[in-house]
Amino acid sequence: MHDSATAALGEWCAARGIASPPTIRAVADQAAPEPPSPATRAALGIGPDEPLAFRHVRLMCGAKTLSDAKNWYVPARLTPAMNRTLETTGTPFGKVVAPLGFRRERLAAQRGRSGDCPAGTVLSHRAVLRLADGSAISLVAECYTRANLGPRRR
Repeated sequence: MHDSATAALGEWCAARGIASPPTIRAVADQAAPEPPSPATRAALGIGPDEPLAFRHVRLMCGAKTLSDAKNWYVPARLTPAMNRTLETTGTPFGKVVAPLGFRRERLAAQRGRSGDCPAGTVLSHRAVLRLADGSAISLVAECYTRANLGPRRR
């Protein structure tokens, strides 16, 4: 099990032969950001006035979308370079913040579609990513697609 969905999807993509090379990239949805709920702010341990950033991406391997992910994160807990990379590139969040040594705390997982996920979702996850001191840097809602169900490469 990985703390980073990006790392797990990269291994999955390679094992299933979904694309060569099995590189995961984030394709941003430029629609208006979703405001965080009070529950999201509570999960991140921040008050109503602390800045929070939002990123909605499709994590892709080759031409296949493996995950549709919504991510609310605390910019003040990242480095300026990390924030710049997240704002200006298609680099997945997990890869950008990997140097922080975060750990993943699963809040919910269910087969099929949760309320936040698009139709066709086969697995739904919600998790908080935490630093070693316990402070939260991100809350993610991940919706895994049918593209993950391809046959394993022999």
